[in-house]
Amino acid sequence: MSEDKTIITDEQNQPDDYEKVCYVCRRPEGKAGKMITIPGNICICNDCMQKAFDQVNNGGFPHMNFPGGSISIATPEDLASFGFGMPPQPKKVKKKKENPQPALDLKQVPPPHKIHAQLSEYVVGQERAKKIISVAVYNHYKRIANRDQEVEIEKSNMLMIGPTGSGKTYLVKTLARLLNVPLAIADATSLTEAGYIGDDIESVVSKLLAAADNDVERAETGIIFIDEIDKLARKKETNHRDVNGESVQQGLLKLLEGAEVEVPVGASSKNAMVPMTTVNTKNILFICGGAFPDLEDVIRTRLTKTSGIGFNAPLKDRFDEDGSLLRYVEMEDLRSFGMIPEFLGRLPMVYTLDPLNKEMLVKVLKEPKNAILKQYQKLLAMDEVELTFTDDAYEAIAEQALKKNTGARALRAVIDDFMLDIMYEIPKDDNIGKVVITREYIEHTGGPLIQLRGQELPLLQG
Repeated sequence: MSEDKTIITDEQNQPDDYEKVCYVCRRPEGKAGKMITIPGNICICNDCMQKAFDQVNNGGFPHMNFPGGSISIATPEDLASFGFGMPPQPKKVKKKKENPQPALDLKQVPPPHKIHAQLSEYVVGQERAKKIISVAVYNHYKRIANRDQEVEIEKSNMLMIGPTGSGKTYLVKTLARLLNVPLAIADATSLTEAGYIGDDIESVVSKLLAAADNDVERAETGIIFIDEIDKLARKKETNHRDVNGESVQQGLLKLLEGAEVEVPVGASSKNAMVPMTTVNTKNILFICGGAFPDLEDVIRTRLTKTSGIGFNAPLKDRFDEDGSLLRYVEMEDLRSFGMIPEFLGRLPMVYTLDPLNKEMLVKVLKEPKNAILKQYQKLLAMDEVELTFTDDAYEAIAEQALKKNTGARALRAVIDDFMLDIMYEIPKDDNIGKVVITREYIEHTGGPLIQLRGQELPLLQG
């Protein structure tokens, strides 16, 4: 038998911390029971071996000449002839330890002020959101390291509300990278009730297990970010079954609170050919995020319920020009939007992200370590060309991005538009040493300023 078809090694070569997996049904030893090792280093559970015996009794089995006269299976091809199939080698499943120790050392987790400072290197603004998420994450990992059974600390799952392009997903990605913990990002729009076409609720845990390289202990201390959570709002005025709305919220309740979930190893869906393992979500931090469109109207309606007549009476339109209405959000508004109370109760930390204004967009262009303009400067530096921007150019980019109304995502679209010709033309001429982007070039009323190598100012008009 060739090496690539070997399913699992024998007793002397088998690591102590991994379970054997049945070659036929793909169940690990913890689920199927004691394994039988047959020639060819193949492990088969008792159920599948009994099935093979039944096949022999009913119609015989080919290649029965084995050493010692014992009944065994010669090759995987024989298994295939009886309908067992020849699937690829399964993923190894780690054994569960009897007395598991905390997989995280609290000394390795930075305190909240250091988490905030590291986030500020990549994320501009959103100071309140960064402070809340820093404290919540630190308390969450203190909860994992807590061994005191008398005082049990509750989970600090979070609900992040903010307009598109305000940095919700980027904030979570940066946080997971800084903490060096596994992170899974799931899209709530693809989740459906069990039994319907789409992803089951457990698929979000499968993504986390894959991000942890199928290490269950490491996955159980990870972070799951469920994006577009507002798409699970209860549908209004509908006559059909809400299979991807309220029912999905109900299914997520057990994951948010903490439950043991059976998930496939090395696959995104459950089937008989994939080994299963159990993941406990008790110590997994869940962060839900969404733009919640039209939530401002719900908040505005609640705030303007009381109005009167007179010089000092509150006006009904006093919040019409307020662009930060989301900061006044309450649980009542989210329930009116379509989120069920049981779901909101399992997300105790609710905070909002402010929409980006012109000044914040200019900072996004300049300050982050991996700002998009710094990326373009690095690309041109590889061609030995210096790329700079005037102050008016920064403001012009921010002004055009604001018109698109998609937050920081609009910056990439604006920059890619005016940088296309530069990235195409600059490599043609080896004499170009410096390019200065001006407001006129961004507004298509002029060209960039180009300086040749070895020349001083003034720059040439591009």
